[in-house]
Amino acid sequence: MNTKIFSTGLLSTGFLMLTAIYGCGHSESKSAAKKEKEVSIATFDLKKEKLSTQLSLPGELIAYQQVDLYAKVSSFVKSLKVDIGSEVSKGQLLMTLEAPEMTSQLAATQSRIKAQEAIYTASKANYNRLYETSKTPGTISTNDLDQAMAKKNSDLAQLEAAKAAYKEVGSVQDYLTIRAPFSGIISARNVNLGAYVGPTGKGSDLPLFTLQDQKNLRLAVSIPEVYTGYLKAGDEISFTVKSLPSQTFKAKVKRLSGALDVRLRSERVEMDVPNTSKVLLPGMVAELNIPLPANASTFIISKKALLDTSEGLFVLKVADNKAVKVAVKKGRETDDKVEVFGNLIEGDKLVAEPTEEMHEGMGIKP
Repeated sequence: MNTKIFSTGLLSTGFLMLTAIYGCGHSESKSAAKKEKEVSIATFDLKKEKLSTQLSLPGELIAYQQVDLYAKVSSFVKSLKVDIGSEVSKGQLLMTLEAPEMTSQLAATQSRIKAQEAIYTASKANYNRLYETSKTPGTISTNDLDQAMAKKNSDLAQLEAAKAAYKEVGSVQDYLTIRAPFSGIISARNVNLGAYVGPTGKGSDLPLFTLQDQKNLRLAVSIPEVYTGYLKAGDEISFTVKSLPSQTFKAKVKRLSGALDVRLRSERVEMDVPNTSKVLLPGMVAELNIPLPANASTFIISKKALLDTSEGLFVLKVADNKAVKVAVKKGRETDDKVEVFGNLIEGDKLVAEPTEEMHEGMGIKP
């Protein structure tokens, strides 16, 4: 009986020792397996920097002032004083028109004025006589005197109306001479001598002249929404044109619309360009180089550290030796660096060159 009890205790003790050895070995193997899954990957510490870049955008050169001149009244071209390329000054006569019926209307209004003047003179004299006579009591009734005064005032109103009609015809006749509203260059002429022109019909299809002020030009460009905060009035930009690729021109920001275009989601900005040498022409397309200075420090990373997937843009952050995907948005960028915004803090460890095979929760040894 004593021998049996000893044997059973010995077996139990051996079993416990084997279990302990096995458990310890199994734990060590799990730990080793866990260490084997962690991959050594190059990382870097996230920090803030200032990124100054340049934005290249197309712009359009337009005349500082431009106007299309049309005929106010139906008429025919009588004489042309200028042609395409003519440099004119403000108020200079460009062309004369003729409308024979206008001369007749002017003569008719002049005759009407003379007739009304005669009628008014007679009614005024009649009233004056009656008034002088009425000073003797009982000679002229009050009603007759009032009637004479009313007739005089009515004739005076008719005279004033005739004079106004004369001025109206004279004003319309002034439209038969076309003058330059400002100094500039005639860039288009669409009529010849004897051509019919007018406010309606075939004669109004095209303008008589197009006048442009080319000594100063406007450079117009649409700035995308994301870059609207970097430009202000007075900033200087440089640009080139295709006809003079080796020459760089300067311009200063003068006008900002202060609102976004509904269709393009961009802000219209205009710059003044001196053009006394006239080497630049309205309508040219310019290539602008707009500096985007850094206003504040932001997170700047290498473009290789940005993971571009079908789900969006991410960076891989290492937290507790595990990969964590963080969604980010891009800002400005250069050839090899990019500005990113997301749930990040300074000092975060990011994977230097992530790939799509690196998944969330993957073991990483920095």
